[in-house]
Amino acid sequence: MSPTSQRSRLGRRLAAGAAVLATAAGVTLTATAAPAGADSGHRPASTVDVQLLSFNDFHGNLEPPQGSSGTVEELGADGTKKTVPAGGVEYLAQSLRTARKGHPYSVTAAAGDMIGASPLLSGLFHDEPTIEAMNKLGLDVTSVGNHEFDEGRTELTRMQRGGCHPKDGCYEKGKTFQGAAFPYLAANVTDDKTGKPILKPYTVWQHKGVKIGFIGVTLKGTPDIVNAEGVKGLTFHDEVATIDKYAKVLDRQGVKAIVALIHEGGMPASTSYNYDCDSPGPGAGISGPIVDIAKRISPKVDALVTGHTHQSYTCTVPDPAGHPRTVTSAASYGRLYTDTTLTYDRRTHDIVRTAVRGAHAVNHVVDRTQPKAPDMTSLIARWNTLAAPVADKPVGYISADISGRGAGTPEEPLGDLIADAQQEATADPGKGGAQLALMNPGGIRSDLAYKASGKEGDGVVTYAEAFTVQPFTNMTHAVDLTGAQLLAALQQQVSGPNEASPKILQISRGLTYTLDMSKSGAARVVTDTVKLNGTPLDPAKTYRVAMNEFLAGGGDGFPALKQGTNPYVGPSDLDALTAYLTAHSTPSSPLAPPKADRITVVK
Repeated sequence: MSPTSQRSRLGRRLAAGAAVLATAAGVTLTATAAPAGADSGHRPASTVDVQLLSFNDFHGNLEPPQGSSGTVEELGADGTKKTVPAGGVEYLAQSLRTARKGHPYSVTAAAGDMIGASPLLSGLFHDEPTIEAMNKLGLDVTSVGNHEFDEGRTELTRMQRGGCHPKDGCYEKGKTFQGAAFPYLAANVTDDKTGKPILKPYTVWQHKGVKIGFIGVTLKGTPDIVNAEGVKGLTFHDEVATIDKYAKVLDRQGVKAIVALIHEGGMPASTSYNYDCDSPGPGAGISGPIVDIAKRISPKVDALVTGHTHQSYTCTVPDPAGHPRTVTSAASYGRLYTDTTLTYDRRTHDIVRTAVRGAHAVNHVVDRTQPKAPDMTSLIARWNTLAAPVADKPVGYISADISGRGAGTPEEPLGDLIADAQQEATADPGKGGAQLALMNPGGIRSDLAYKASGKEGDGVVTYAEAFTVQPFTNMTHAVDLTGAQLLAALQQQVSGPNEASPKILQISRGLTYTLDMSKSGAARVVTDTVKLNGTPLDPAKTYRVAMNEFLAGGGDGFPALKQGTNPYVGPSDLDALTAYLTAHSTPSSPLAPPKADRITVVK
């Protein structure tokens, strides 16, 4: 790091940690100096607009995400929809820096899962590159999310405090990982021995007399969706009760303006990031866990920044007193950021919420047509150089080409392999209990070639090659589906929006059926041929089905899969694939291509 960069980092860390009203429970952030002139000419002198920039579920996506993970759907004024490429930390940093211009009171916050389930560039280095990037782009505070616990409490603490990895050590000669220059908040995660939060429960951002408290929580159900070892000795408390508790603490300290950062979310009525969530009425366009949480949290809290579901919305959900309150989420992977205007009254020290809305919030696309932030470009290049040796690491061995996108058939050998890998990764009763798995063909981006791409030798699958096949870092989900819902999903491959251009799901071993392409629509799936391990599918029975998060959200025209319940979130699709390759192949016993004979196609 150059002396200039070191001074910049030091200045930021001092600004984030100095002049604090530090207590055993919280820490106060003091904003750096900014131009005067916050009050508009038509606004009472007692009020000032504070810009709250927020995002969530970044998951270490430093480079622009690939495929559908790197796009957002935009709704035009005429009702048409278009897909817009988005994301990448070079563009996210530039977007935030541009947005801050002209806003002397600006704070940037996030709602968890900044790290974990990360692509190669960040995940290889235990997400140190992402924390470094978050420091540079000016993140002021974030809550923890469930993925912050992927590597356990000790590693999360290292992310906050810094220090080299206990096993892998320091990645750059002469450099020690500095940790997050922003506080990670974990108000509802307590140590079973002490009963105290494992990290700060809240923080106070202040600038020129303006004080805003932030309380951070993850979803109470975090232990159900992460490795048990990672949360051993910890208790995850109710989100509402915890936020209400610390809202009272802040209130007693004279901090009346409060924002909750909640790693839990909802499901919007539309997939377009800019749809009107408050039509035909406040909050009408959102459902899911966050709605109940928002309705019950104390009126002392003025706005909710949420996450976890990777969805986009800016909604108004009334608080228990019936006052409007803004609830926002900015999708995932740095594709969007939310710009919320909080009107702060210096007399009451609180946020002004009108009779019709809590705060003005808009989601903006992190588009890739803008200039890149040069410091982020340098950061990515530096870590990519370090990643090169790991990228060449062998993860498996194959006896011949295993065709994916190049198969040219409805069922792809590589598709079967990936489905088997996801089923196996979530088969254990304690890790999903999946009986079968489904894989979307569009998520298979390449083939596995027998011929060596470098010096590794023929038949060797490197980590980089596996990553090319599964670049999205989608999380593998296991959900409950009835036989009727599973059959409906199979029929949706060849009907509705997929009738003209079928999307044939890749299936794990044991699931078989006949596809009669001489027929039309849903009738192409021959119902009485659908079997699991030789037994006919029972429409009334419940099955545990694994799939990636894209399919679990109903993507690619599969709304039946969105009906899944009792979700379990397992490893990323890439981790499932590499683990499977490693477990089922050796140099002397390479993996043969699957026969791709699970679907009988009649033409």
